[in-house]
Amino acid sequence: MDNAGALAALAALGQETRLDVFRLLVKAGPEGLPAGEIGQRLGTVQNATSSHLKILAQAGLIRAERDGRTIRYAADMTGFRDLLAFLMEDCCNGAPELCRPVIDAITCRC
Repeated sequence: MDNAGALAALAALGQETRLDVFRLLVKAGPEGLPAGEIGQRLGTVQNATSSHLKILAQAGLIRAERDGRTIRYAADMTGFRDLLAFLMEDCCNGAPELCRPVIDAITCRC
């Protein structure tokens, strides 16, 4: 990931509804959710939901997959991992113990 990609991802997540959408899709897991259900759960209208989903997809944070007549969205964990890796790229400067609290905090305890 480069600066432009990181800025796009951070800008996408820097809006409250988009952050809520991303967090909802992370919770939904790899199966994701249909666009209509995302809007319903978050109380957003269809055109606003569509716009938010488009921005998150362009930023590489979610992916869309057609399921018959429905489009399902899921968090793109590779894109999210790339963002985290970019942000932590220069972490520690040779002292890995400085990064350990961050790594522990983001480690899934599923």
